[in-house]
Amino acid sequence: MADARRKRILVYLAILGALALAATFEALGADAKSAAAKEFATASVRFEQNATDGDNEVVFEIKGGRDGLAELTIVAPNGRKVVAFRAPERITLGMRQFRFESPEPQDVTLLKAAYPEGEYLFRGKTFSSATFAGTSTLSHRLPETTTIVSPAPNAHGVPTGKLHITWRAVAGVSAYIVDLKTDASIPSIAARLPASSTSFAVPEDFLAMGKKYKLAVGTVSSEGNISFVESSFTTGR
Repeated sequence: MADARRKRILVYLAILGALALAATFEALGADAKSAAAKEFATASVRFEQNATDGDNEVVFEIKGGRDGLAELTIVAPNGRKVVAFRAPERITLGMRQFRFESPEPQDVTLLKAAYPEGEYLFRGKTFSSATFAGTSTLSHRLPETTTIVSPAPNAHGVPTGKLHITWRAVAGVSAYIVDLKTDASIPSIAARLPASSTSFAVPEDFLAMGKKYKLAVGTVSSEGNISFVESSFTTGR
């Protein structure tokens, strides 16, 4: 009886050892795959607000290599997938660059619950089995907003030449973003400026006569989050 019991214990220990060894090899394999993965050219997540409209959203931007991605997943800090893309067929060549924007619920607590703070994991794979990996940390902290000084809100008769957009300085920001656009038939401007800037010279011949333009100036936090304020003006003689 003792010998049989000893044999059962030895078999049990052998099984445990085999399981532990398998787990070790699996972990080593995962580490090897991770080490072999290329880094995304861009893999970021940020929190944005339009203070003028009271809208908030989460924005993901991803860019792979030369080849398109057949698969892309983004996993939140709580382990839940927030993006799961799969190209339908190899003939599509996959997708190389992505920009995902969340809805803009009126209740910002819903958005924060759906996209918690912390590190997001980005994983991608091409049709040739090349893998990509990256991480980005989301913070809900938004920078203070600026105030657009000129052109004045809803100004009319703004000259089309030598226009300088100006705004008030905000302490602690890492950059400013100026976005200027009108209807889709005319090119727009999106400029990122250093934190020391409080003005932007609109290029000559950019503005058209008798057009209404939408202007947004954003403050950028050290985490990459952006707070926009908006205004508009109309050009004329």
